[in-house]
Amino acid sequence: MKANDSRILRRRQQKLQRRMKRKQWAARETPMLSASNIQYEMAERTRAVDCGAIGAFHLLARNTGLTRAIDTKLNVLKRHLPYHESDHVLNIAYNTLSGGTCLDDIELRRSDETYMDALGAQRIPDPTTAGDFTRRFGEEDVSALMDAINSVRAKVWKKTLSKQEREEAVLDVDGTVAPTTGECKQGMGLSYKGVWGYHPLLVSLANTLEPLYLVNRSGNQTSHDGAVEWIDRAIEQVRGFFERVCLRGDTAFALTANFDRWTKQGVRFALGKPNHSTLTKWAQGLADSAWQPLERRERKTRTGSTRRRPQRVKEAIVQEKGYRNLRLEQEDVAEIGYRPARCRRFYRLVILRKRIAVEEGQQRLWEDVRYLFYITNIEEMTPAEVVLFCNGRCNQENLIEQLKNGLNALRMPVGDLVSNWAYMVMASLAWTLKAWFALLVRRSESREQLLRMEFRQFLQVIVRQPAQIVRAGRRIVFRVLTYNRWTRTLLRTFSTIRQLRLA
Repeated sequence: MKANDSRILRRRQQKLQRRMKRKQWAARETPMLSASNIQYEMAERTRAVDCGAIGAFHLLARNTGLTRAIDTKLNVLKRHLPYHESDHVLNIAYNTLSGGTCLDDIELRRSDETYMDALGAQRIPDPTTAGDFTRRFGEEDVSALMDAINSVRAKVWKKTLSKQEREEAVLDVDGTVAPTTGECKQGMGLSYKGVWGYHPLLVSLANTLEPLYLVNRSGNQTSHDGAVEWIDRAIEQVRGFFERVCLRGDTAFALTANFDRWTKQGVRFALGKPNHSTLTKWAQGLADSAWQPLERRERKTRTGSTRRRPQRVKEAIVQEKGYRNLRLEQEDVAEIGYRPARCRRFYRLVILRKRIAVEEGQQRLWEDVRYLFYITNIEEMTPAEVVLFCNGRCNQENLIEQLKNGLNALRMPVGDLVSNWAYMVMASLAWTLKAWFALLVRRSESREQLLRMEFRQFLQVIVRQPAQIVRAGRRIVFRVLTYNRWTRTLLRTFSTIRQLRLA
């Protein structure tokens, strides 16, 4: 970062701190929001964009080799008149990264001359052309696009992850229902929830919350349909970079026919196991000495004064109205050896017992005991650690939520299964660029915060910082026009991106 930029940032930070300093106010006769003589006029020479960080992400795509990888491995267009494959892919990704929620929002960017100047483009594809591009895809083309993106990931990981962070890759796998109200969407089906739509499969890297493979399927398919192929591809993707690979998923992905093969390959797994009567009888037959209490989190010793806990309004209403209430009283864990029917060896079966009090109003009716099962080949973890490790898969639920409602990547805007698959991969590339940007941040606490930050907040604090665009000679200069506490992070990380050469 330039010394002059650092000086400006320091001055703006000090000015903001003085402005926000706590002080004793006298009573005011007028509201704080007192602006009245407001006027609008057009700027004749000054031009700006509301997504000032878009230049940093475009340079990130170029310097990591993503642009070249897409053009090399993806061959959808016979002639480039005038756009290349990378132009179309990045156009959809940048639309999402700039706050767009659908293909039609591309028109807002296409009619913004300053935005196109910021990217060095004379023009960008319109929404109709972008939709037509997705309809040119076959299944092998979408696979090639994901492989192109994944080929760059390893370079970014090698540059940004420490040796300790490369000890083990944790792969999360899950499916989700993506509903659609359209009646002409080819390939859609009626899901188990009674909702029309599609059923995408997501295989992600828990270490960095990156979607490695995103696969579209008909809505009437189960979560594990066709999952083994993509799980194996993800394992091969991370095996050459991480020392160990661990697979994590819910009960739908306890695919016992693959357990011996994965174990032989050195892949570790911790998966939910579907419950059935035989397993329940085994759990009920265990002696009391086999169970150990499960502590969800350590109680920290508090120092100083503490705030009074607020009243539980919801629980009071439940008791007052006499609603039936299920209240968790205790959790215990145990472990037994178990050999699935399709396996030749035994695995650890961890059992979680939940004691639940069934209440109605203030009256206790009975105690309900429920059992959850987890199967794993990880030897060094205690039963309690296995349960907590499997519960860590909830982070993938957050990623799915962001893909659905943060990026709107699962909106299914086009007409058939494969074209919608292509769109969701291109739109989800915005989240991948967010993750790569976070990995390049120098301060570890800021990096972790950016990795787990919701997409909407990331847009507000990083991407949507207004900047003046100045074309000087062969340079395109972004002059940031505002300040927040993340502006310094943007400029410092941009300096790192400028020096990055992974292509």
